[in-house]
Amino acid sequence: MNAPTIRYKKMNGLGNEILVVDLRADRLALTPEMVRAVAAAPRSGFDQMMVLLPPRAQGIDATVRIYNNDGSLSGACGNGARCIAALVMQETGGSAATFETAAGLLNAWDAGDGLITVDMGPPDFNWETIPLAEEFRDTRAIELQIGPIDAPILHSPSALSMGNPHAIFWVDDVEAYDLSKIGPLLENHPVFPERANISLAQVTSREAITLKVWERGAGLTRACGSAACAAAVAAARKKLTERAVTVTLPGGPLRIDWRESDDHVLMTGPWELEYEGAVSVETAAPAA
Repeated sequence: MNAPTIRYKKMNGLGNEILVVDLRADRLALTPEMVRAVAAAPRSGFDQMMVLLPPRAQGIDATVRIYNNDGSLSGACGNGARCIAALVMQETGGSAATFETAAGLLNAWDAGDGLITVDMGPPDFNWETIPLAEEFRDTRAIELQIGPIDAPILHSPSALSMGNPHAIFWVDDVEAYDLSKIGPLLENHPVFPERANISLAQVTSREAITLKVWERGAGLTRACGSAACAAAVAAARKKLTERAVTVTLPGGPLRIDWRESDDHVLMTGPWELEYEGAVSVETAAPAA
């Protein structure tokens, strides 16, 4: 069997590297091995791959499957959502798009000035569905630390789900820690049965947070939309900030608004199309 060719659009949201693969008219079935092979190829490396599949209901533009670069599945990717929303709106000529994801329906719309708003849905604070391996009645601060017991390096993170699990550690300076070393340890800590996105959050005002993220299945990233949402929600929940904040990541700022009317989290930010390409993958599996 000839190796299939996977066509893609390389995009980014604040430097979060996104690969969009449109399979709405293609019967190719991706496997985790194929995803890892694409991620390892010279020009098609990514943090997340957004795979567009045929919609399963009227009013839906596409079903979306989200892969991390290690081949694992993700329930949410806010920066990737802005990218695919931009492509679909250009395709349809409309000003809004709706997708079906593993975390539920996702709506996005044109916010003007080259920005797109994504409704990331409501946060989940329940320890069983985040999920955590043991019961924590108050997930604003769970019992977890790294370093000596009497002088931990990091401790007491907030935990919640934004379609994927997040742990947010509150620090005075996000640059004072080597997240590339401690991120993998915390991502794979036994308290997170499905691993977790690990963030360092520095509250700089009632309306501003600085954030660095070790992303589950992807590693250090210049931006993570769901982590920005999680940090904003967790900060407001701890009364550290207002419900509308600017979260600044290494790649730039995102505007996050935890809406009181329905508990949904709105994320607004930019997107960019870098180039289009194709890659042949030897480990392909044909569609059933």
